[in-house]
Amino acid sequence: MSRKWISFPRTEGVASRQAHCDLPEGTFERELGREGFFGPATHMYHRHRPTDWRRFEGDLKPRAFDTTLFAEFGASPWDAALLLHNARTKIRIWEMKSSMDHLVRNADGDDLLFIHEGSGHLYCDYGHLAFRDGDYIVLPRSTMWRLESDGPVRLLLIEATGGAYQLPDRGMVGPHAIFDPAVLDTPAIDDAFLAQQDEKEWEVRVRHRGRESRIFYPFNPLDAVGWKGDLAPVRVNWRDIRPLLSDRYHLPPSAHTTFVANGFVVCTFAPRPFETDPGALKVPFFHNNDDYDEVIFYHRGDFFSRDNIHPGMVTFHPAGFTHGPHPKALENAFEQKKRGTDEVAVMIDTRDPLEQHGQADAIEWAAYAGSWKAGENS
Repeated sequence: MSRKWISFPRTEGVASRQAHCDLPEGTFERELGREGFFGPATHMYHRHRPTDWRRFEGDLKPRAFDTTLFAEFGASPWDAALLLHNARTKIRIWEMKSSMDHLVRNADGDDLLFIHEGSGHLYCDYGHLAFRDGDYIVLPRSTMWRLESDGPVRLLLIEATGGAYQLPDRGMVGPHAIFDPAVLDTPAIDDAFLAQQDEKEWEVRVRHRGRESRIFYPFNPLDAVGWKGDLAPVRVNWRDIRPLLSDRYHLPPSAHTTFVANGFVVCTFAPRPFETDPGALKVPFFHNNDDYDEVIFYHRGDFFSRDNIHPGMVTFHPAGFTHGPHPKALENAFEQKKRGTDEVAVMIDTRDPLEQHGQADAIEWAAYAGSWKAGENS
């Protein structure tokens, strides 16, 4: 049966005529929204900052992790440290100290690699592809692959368990906005790929239903001489992304969606100018995104809405409480000292609640929930 949200837009008391602009004097705006900024929403105007809590008790609270504290990693991406997970995604951190001497294949879903640090070369069923810091690489389910590195490589790995990565529908701005599909690179059957083919024994480590099996070949199974079709790994760098902008309105995070999978989205916050309209908010608005858990991996730059966050950290805001800018950032809500942002971050919004893995406990910043208290964010 078809259905629709109950809808009766109305205004009570003192409110702005336009969300995120021209707030009533002395108020703080909070958005209560459904379906990840795509459903019905209400904007509340409060006397106090919605994040001026005194304390949290229980499991629910904002969390932060410093992944730079992870020091020991195995030789395979299947040894990566698991941070957060649910039935439809797994979020891991991995550092590759040297080139892989085996192949891997994920039969459980697509993999998205985000190269946080380092550079090197991907070899897979489809050919050879160089990579550098800031690259996203989408690996379709059951692709065989390995990485050769020019030095240590640190990665964020996001698995679309049981699903696939697709591009968002860009609606009225058209398919070439944010990034043109023409910037997507695919592996090539080039001299480097052909040169790595040999008749030695190769091991393929296959992840299937969360467990690892191994297949051995008397030759390198990356032995293709050609291919045709429209299913292949793709690469795009954050430097290729041209964010949607508005001088007069602070766009919601959903405007920065890069990939869509079953049950979650991946967004990229790339450098952009600040809004210029005097009445427009110039920091993220306080919001309750109550249908999604929010995870942000901080890649580089100055993270203008957070204090004491450095590259390699992860913040985790489960559904169920308001989140928004720190007090120091809120001081610049309507007048920024710089022309624009210089942060680069990866956001994962999941429709189903995430579980924190035990490996994350050792690197958690325990005082993060108290960091919204003015003067106590250190």
